Amino acid sequence: MDAEERLAVFIDYENLALGAREHLGGMTFDFGPIADALAVRGRVVVRRAYADWSYFDEDRRALTRHQVELIEMPQRMGASRKNAADIKMVVDAIEMAFERDYISTFVMCTGDSDFSPLVHKLRELNKRVIGVGVELSTSRLLPPACDEFLFYDRLEGVDVPEPGESKPSRSSRPARRARGRGKAASSDAEAAAEATEPAEAQVEATATDEDKPAASSAKSGARRTTRKGAKTAPEPQPEPAPAEEPDEDEQDTDENDDVTEGPTMEVRVAQTLGDLESSTSGDVTASALKRALLRKDPTFSESEYGFRSFGEFVRYLADRGIVELGTGPATGDPSVSLPAQGDTAEAFALLRSVVAEDGGSAAMSGLKDQLRKKRPAFSEKTLGFRGFLQFCKAAAEAGVVELRWDDDEDGYVVSAA
Repeated sequence: MDAEERLAVFIDYENLALGAREHLGGMTFDFGPIADALAVRGRVVVRRAYADWSYFDEDRRALTRHQVELIEMPQRMGASRKNAADIKMVVDAIEMAFERDYISTFVMCTGDSDFSPLVHKLRELNKRVIGVGVELSTSRLLPPACDEFLFYDRLEGVDVPEPGESKPSRSSRPARRARGRGKAASSDAEAAAEATEPAEAQVEATATDEDKPAASSAKSGARRTTRKGAKTAPEPQPEPAPAEEPDEDEQDTDENDDVTEGPTMEVRVAQTLGDLESSTSGDVTASALKRALLRKDPTFSESEYGFRSFGEFVRYLADRGIVELGTGPATGDPSVSLPAQGDTAEAFALLRSVVAEDGGSAAMSGLKDQLRKKRPAFSEKTLGFRGFLQFCKAAAEAGVVELRWDDDEDGYVVSAA
C-alpha cells in the first residue's frame, strides 16, 4: 500500500463540460472514463470539482455517484463574470501540496493554459502532475508542462460522434434546465458577444444540433459470470422524457435513474489490464491487477464468481484465452498480459462474423458488447479509431460490412457485405 501513488483530482468542470459540448458533438461530459484511467495509475484520495453549479444542475448527481466533492463557486457578481472557481482551485491545490505530503500526484482536469503556473509550481514541490482535457479545447501550452496528459476524447469509454452528428445527452430534460446550460455556454464567450446574443438563441441552436441523427452506442449491461459462462441481462428500455420540471423531492427519488449495469467481468478485467500495460513499463502482476480492479469497483471479490482465490480466477481466464500468464516476481503472483489482438483486418473480420451470426444485420447500438463477448479485450481505440462508429465506417469503406441509417431503429444498422 505504501508503494502506491496517491492522487488528488481537481476538476475545472466548466472547462471540461463546455469543451465536450462544443467540440465533441454536443455530448455530455462523463467523469467515469477519467476515474477508470486514474484507477490504474494509483489510489485516488481526493476528488473535487469546481463550478457554479446553478449552470450544471443535472450534472451534479452523476458526479456525486463518482464520489466527487462539489465546490460551489458563483461565477457571476452582478453584470460582471468572475473566475472565482479557478482561483479557489489553485489555492486548494497549493495548500494540499504543502499540508499533505502523502499525496504524490496531482491530476488537473482542465485545458486552460492559465493553470500552467500552478503545474510548474507543483512540479517544483516534487509532485507528479497529470493533466486531463478535451483535445480541441486544450491550450497547446498546458500538455508540455505536465508529466503526463490524457485527452478525454481518447479515453476508453468515450465514444466521440462523427463531425456534424450530435451526441444525445443523458436524457431529455425539461426546457428550463436546458436554458440554464445554455447560459453556462454563453458565459464562456467574450463579454461583448454575450451581451448581444441572448442565451435563449444559443439553446435553440443547441436543440437544432441535437435533432440530427446520432450514433447511439449505449452499452447493454451484463450480469456477473461464473465458470459456467456469462449471462446477459436484457437491454434496458428508454424511459419517456418527463413532461415538466420535477421538484426537489422527485429529483432525490430518481437519483439512480441513469445507473446501468456495467460490462461483464471478463471485459472489465481485459480493459483494466490493457490500461495497466499502457501506463506501466514493467510486467503487470496478478496482485497489481486486483488492486486496480478494487479501485474501480471496491465491491469486487473473486468469491462471488465461484473462485477461492484471485490466482484461481486469473488461471480460469487464461484457460479461456482472455489473458496470458507468465512467471512473476513471487510465487503465487504471476505476471498477467493480454494476448496479441491482431490487426485491423482481423477486427473487421470479427465484426462481420458477429453480424452474420446475428442474422446478417444488427443495430450498431449494443454491437460492441457482442464483439466483446467473442473477444473481451476488443477496443477500437487500440486500433487507432476514436469511436466505434468510426470503426464501423472504416469497415464499411473496406467492403467488409454495410452501414446505413435506419429511422425505425433510430440509429445505424450494420449488415454483412
